[in-house]
Amino acid sequence: MIGTQGLRRLLVAVVCAITFDAGLANAADWAGHHLENLPTNYVFGYGSLINSPSRNATLRSMVTAIPVRVLAAFGYVRTWNEHNPTARFTALGLRKIAAGEPGNTINGVIYPVDDQQLADNDDREIGYIRAEIPPSQIEAVGWERLPEAGHIWIYVPKEATAGGPSFDYPLLQTYIDVVIEGGFEHSPEFAREILDTTEGWSPFWLNDRELARRPWVRDPDARKVDQLLASTPATAMLYANRKFPETYAETLKGAAAR
Repeated sequence: MIGTQGLRRLLVAVVCAITFDAGLANAADWAGHHLENLPTNYVFGYGSLINSPSRNATLRSMVTAIPVRVLAAFGYVRTWNEHNPTARFTALGLRKIAAGEPGNTINGVIYPVDDQQLADNDDREIGYIRAEIPPSQIEAVGWERLPEAGHIWIYVPKEATAGGPSFDYPLLQTYIDVVIEGGFEHSPEFAREILDTTEGWSPFWLNDRELARRPWVRDPDARKVDQLLASTPATAMLYANRKFPETYAETLKGAAAR
């Protein structure tokens, strides 16, 4: 007869065997299914697409994104230069550098898309043109490997919608919140890099948050975003002078007219 100890050893051996077989089955499924259906298209997001809820709302599914950085040699700079004609604010875009001008890196995320999701991204980025980034111009930020094949797309503002912040097309705090909170998904340093490598910050900055004077009621990360904006040289002074809706027009309309 098998004693208690022997029975325990037998049960452990059976469990280990079942677990090992299941692992092989999963490995076969992964190798047989996923590797035969590798994505052929990826999108690089450098603004609101960094933010997972914002991105996934367009893709209509949970899509994993990895943090990356586009090299300065790509020849573009992230800046506030896209006029959204519907909401009438200035969104993040790209500007091609001039001859002899040093470039800048652009941190963001890349994520795979199928044909329908790529079309949905095109519809979302209606004021932009989709352009391709050579894989040699992208470096990994974290431990995740970059895709070894496929097209990597980026959105550049159309000439017709390009323009910097103005009284009629201000920076919106709620849009900035989406971008920076997306950066915080990866690290505080990643979020700060977004601010440091973005041009075109402007005094035409509207604090349009819901309950803007007590934003933490609706957005628990608002205080963290504000602390980052206040401590980053690129944004600190302008952040301190952003305007609530009730004072925006009174304070800045005259300045815009001068």
